Amino acid sequence: MTGETTASERLRRWRLVLGGQGGGDGTGCALSGQDAAMDRTLEALYGTGGESGPGGPAAARGGSAGSGPRSAGLGGSAPQVARWLGDIRRYFPTSVVQVMQRDAIDRLGLAALLLEPEMLEAVEADVHLVGTLLSLNKAMPETTRTTARAVVAKVVADLEKRLASRTRATLTGALDRSARTSRPRHRDIDWDRTIRANLKHYLPEHRTVVPERLIGYGRAARGAKKDVILCIDQSGSMAASVVYASVFGAVLASMRSLTTRLVVFDTSVVDLTEELDDPVDVLFGTQLGGGTDINRALAYCQSQITRPADTVVVLISDLYEGGIRQEMLGRVAAMKASGVQFVALLALSDEGAPAYDREHAAALAALGAPAFACTPDLFPDVMAAAIEKRQLPIPYKELHQ
Repeated sequence: MTGETTASERLRRWRLVLGGQGGGDGTGCALSGQDAAMDRTLEALYGTGGESGPGGPAAARGGSAGSGPRSAGLGGSAPQVARWLGDIRRYFPTSVVQVMQRDAIDRLGLAALLLEPEMLEAVEADVHLVGTLLSLNKAMPETTRTTARAVVAKVVADLEKRLASRTRATLTGALDRSARTSRPRHRDIDWDRTIRANLKHYLPEHRTVVPERLIGYGRAARGAKKDVILCIDQSGSMAASVVYASVFGAVLASMRSLTTRLVVFDTSVVDLTEELDDPVDVLFGTQLGGGTDINRALAYCQSQITRPADTVVVLISDLYEGGIRQEMLGRVAAMKASGVQFVALLALSDEGAPAYDREHAAALAALGAPAFACTPDLFPDVMAAAIEKRQLPIPYKELHQ
């Protein structure tokens, strides 16, 4: 690529970013063909006015790049918005399409149009879209609900495919290790670990190791080895976390070595454990939005604990508490004192550092329950550490200080 071509391509890209009309942005670069069409899709979403876009006058008159000031607006017509959704899928990769859809929902009121089946069939499904659909669940007409469930089911199936195998493998190993015993029967001795643990007792003259400490596999339990309670804040800001937690809940429930309970809460508490065989049912059983009463939710979880030393409680919340703060902290302290492994996740998503109540996070850290954000890929390792009662793999130390 020559220097002249490189400069031309650079101007073209700046022109698409800046959106100047007729070279008025200072680039002196005019667009045509596919570039002009791409510019129109960007103009509809990221412009500054309200006269253009799939539903605006510019679209109605077939305007092109350079026909007027860059402006934003998706209008109120579902067919026109559906065409815009088709355009962005044609011109941009899936990862970019998902970002543009999310911006359209946030900036231009696309959420209301998602109540129409034709619109749902046109969008690129992802976790954020599922969160939006769940927030619209109660307002959704019956004609849309079947399409919405299909969209949610597709996203859930993709997430399960990506996350399930590693989660099961990681937790199965953790459960096996947590069941090891130091007084095994001969047939239960883990010879590999026993030899490595006793290498310091090697006798060169006899060319052997004296196994002063035996390590063995715990005898297979007839029932579940561990109990897991997922306690999920369903306030509006936790939408992505609710989606991921529901998928993980279904995966954990499929493991016979675990007894899994899933509880969602706002100012009330709902136990969705009976729905865990179908995470889509779990998600449609949630109601995003509303207040938050963490204390009430933890009180319910506490009442469900029958084997404290073999229980892991995972609270997924931004910790903005609307209930009684001291009682909430007292419940966490009581659970930990009884032997419960308590994990506080500020978010379970890929969205980066979340907003959260720093005072409550610091209070939990003082109780020995550091609060931190967790990506879906890290969650199996966090659960494995909790099951084995070892230090949690906290990714961002500053979050709980």
